[in-house]
Amino acid sequence: MARWWVCGLLSLLAVAAAVDAAEGSAEPLIRLPTQDEHDAAPAPAPSAEEGITRWAVLVAGSSGYENYRHEADVCHAYQILKKGGLKEENIVVFMYDDIAKNHENPRPGVIINHPKGKDVYAGVPKDYTGDQVTTNNFFAVLMGNKTGVTGGSRKVINSKPNDHIFIYYADHGGAGSLGMPNNPWLYAGDFIKVLKEKHASKSYSKMVIYVEACESGSMFEGIMPQDLNIYVSTAANAVESSWGTYCPGMNPPPPHEYITCLGDVYSVSWMEDSETHNLKKEAIKDQYETVKKRTSSSNNNLTGSHVMEYGDMTFKDEKLFLYQGFDPANVNNTNRLPLPSLEGAINQRDADILFMWKRYEQLDAGSEEKLRVLKKIKETVTHRKHLDSSIDFIGKLVFGFENGPSVLEAPRSSGQPVVDDWDCLKRMVRVFESHCGSLTQYGMKHMRAFANLCNNGISEVEMKEASVFACGGYNSAKWSPLVLGHSA
Repeated sequence: MARWWVCGLLSLLAVAAAVDAAEGSAEPLIRLPTQDEHDAAPAPAPSAEEGITRWAVLVAGSSGYENYRHEADVCHAYQILKKGGLKEENIVVFMYDDIAKNHENPRPGVIINHPKGKDVYAGVPKDYTGDQVTTNNFFAVLMGNKTGVTGGSRKVINSKPNDHIFIYYADHGGAGSLGMPNNPWLYAGDFIKVLKEKHASKSYSKMVIYVEACESGSMFEGIMPQDLNIYVSTAANAVESSWGTYCPGMNPPPPHEYITCLGDVYSVSWMEDSETHNLKKEAIKDQYETVKKRTSSSNNNLTGSHVMEYGDMTFKDEKLFLYQGFDPANVNNTNRLPLPSLEGAINQRDADILFMWKRYEQLDAGSEEKLRVLKKIKETVTHRKHLDSSIDFIGKLVFGFENGPSVLEAPRSSGQPVVDDWDCLKRMVRVFESHCGSLTQYGMKHMRAFANLCNNGISEVEMKEASVFACGGYNSAKWSPLVLGHSA
């Protein structure tokens, strides 16, 4: 029976217990093109008859080896688009680029996105890496604003009125927010504003956006217009987690030398579909249904997420090659090939704990490195508990001990945005972090609490008083926003 990791419960409880005490892979149903010994020749550029140029922006919004899967996802996406005939000059890649040459990487210079997959890192352009992976640079690139980018290749989406744009974003998320390796995060209100500006500039014909993140539906729920010629698919609805896969202990597992997850369920589902099917015959709606089924919890009631769609639904019948290109190697595929089942997944927010614990198990007993990793696990778990308890206490202080937690956690009804005042949401985050320490990628789970403080009319002064009372005396140390920067 497959091992499923549910909402951090198994991983966190196991780690906590171990911390206190311490003080063969399955064959897939089909062989993926990325496993071939030799790449197929890239498809030719779009023909003049088509009258369009395909553009793409690929974003891995995290850093650290524990987030291996996000860069693996994005590198894999690049290879699919490149084989599909998109020109390198028309694909902009954002990634911290700290995985391939990381000392933890068992295959130096190589990144894989499938247990039996080949390298997806080779040839990927380093357009924006390290401290250049920012929300501001992402927005400037999308708007085609070369003077607005800081550092990097200065490559931007210089699209024209007839062109198509494909955006793929893989990272951690929270209610109304997506992570970035360099603060501040990307907020839904700002993103929708930029999309409206892009539409007003008449610099594209149609756009397709795929987002892999927890609560990714909240980036568009209630605020994504239907008249921007933009179709959006998200890994999860507005209130649930998305999931990592190809992790240690799962089926299929990564190669034995890997102690981290290689991909994310939604992401590998759309990419493994794209690279094994004829995209001149497969429509956007077909891929949505395929990915929805593979990503859902239909085979297990405890895990999985609900793939969602937003925006303009009028062009879902269009074929995928108009956005992702066409790989000639798939010309004879029947589009009836079943994708392998994914018998195992872990909540995105707990993948780092799984990695650290596997690293701890791997090290020699009594070694300095083992003690260092154990200390990091303890610090991480302690800060997580601090975030959970502090926000819970703030809710009780503001809304009363009986109603506080339920008010903070309450989702809004379907069709409503997570918050009405996006600037208020950012202010609440800054006030909290100033007194209680950085939210971190784990703390993004509490973004709904900050939104509900705004939705219930709580002032910045009231929030400050509650934060001081809840977190007074807490030594945030390495978690201080003075070190990490504010998330808003």
